[in-house]
Amino acid sequence: MADPLSEVLRSVRLKGGVFLDARFSAPWAVSSHVTSEDCRPILSKPAQMIAYHFLIEGRVLVSVQGAPAIEVVAGELVLLPRNDFHVLSSGPGLIPLDGHHLVQPSPGGGLAEINFGGGGEPVRMVCGFLGCEDFYNPLIGSLPHLLTIDIREATSRNLIEASMAFAARELIEGRLAASEVLSRLSELLLVEAIRRYATQQGEPHTGWLKALKDPRIGRAMALLHEDIATSWTAEALASAVGMSRSSFLQRFTTLIGVPPSRYLTAWRMETAKIQFRETSKSIAQVAHMIGYESEEAFSRAFKRHVGFSPASWREQQTS
Repeated sequence: MADPLSEVLRSVRLKGGVFLDARFSAPWAVSSHVTSEDCRPILSKPAQMIAYHFLIEGRVLVSVQGAPAIEVVAGELVLLPRNDFHVLSSGPGLIPLDGHHLVQPSPGGGLAEINFGGGGEPVRMVCGFLGCEDFYNPLIGSLPHLLTIDIREATSRNLIEASMAFAARELIEGRLAASEVLSRLSELLLVEAIRRYATQQGEPHTGWLKALKDPRIGRAMALLHEDIATSWTAEALASAVGMSRSSFLQRFTTLIGVPPSRYLTAWRMETAKIQFRETSKSIAQVAHMIGYESEEAFSRAFKRHVGFSPASWREQQTS
């Protein structure tokens, strides 16, 4: 059985990249957020982005408006799940400059660089993003403004460190804009951050996090995401996770907010949108792929969920 959290995140097609090698010396302060330009060519039309900064040397204060600043030290990574405008600084009370105005292209065509500050305590970080080209991602939307991971304590520490080291070598040599390594790394980082956040919350609120921590409902979610073409019924899912139908249906609906049938339909529609955006598959092929016996039934469901027919929606994406 796949890890439910990893399976759910994989189903939303996360991609990742690193776009900046930033070096500062105290005192300094910059404002930042990831733009669509930073994501090219990895994400052509980013709908949701998560900014992250991995601290290699020194310490940094990170703040988002309306939330207290947090300190990040070497070996830690900070993620901003909603890609909020944020301030990075060597200390409190400093007026930030726009970080994008400080970015310089690499002379060798590799990773862009920032080298800025007053000559004091040094800081070095690698800046990147995780993202997807889809609008439907309730898990990411439910996360706080800031999440941190101490890579040295991460469950997947060895794999994360090896992936980071490989990516850094490739980027320094100007070879890596995007790769399967970075996509896998992006998934690992987000899984680690969410898992640590859920653990720190103790008993989480209702919703995705609590559902994914629930052994039975988490397994059911993984089953739904592993094979959305199956005509899953509440009875079948309940049996697969060792619950009665009534208990399963009540618990799933309480935690997720919708019954399994509506949850499955929503993910089928999002998968269809990805196929229409990224492939040339026909409407009938997509309908069959996600579990509909007829193109007509799928088209009715798609229009009910999205507001447009599949053909109209696809045409809008290419116009």
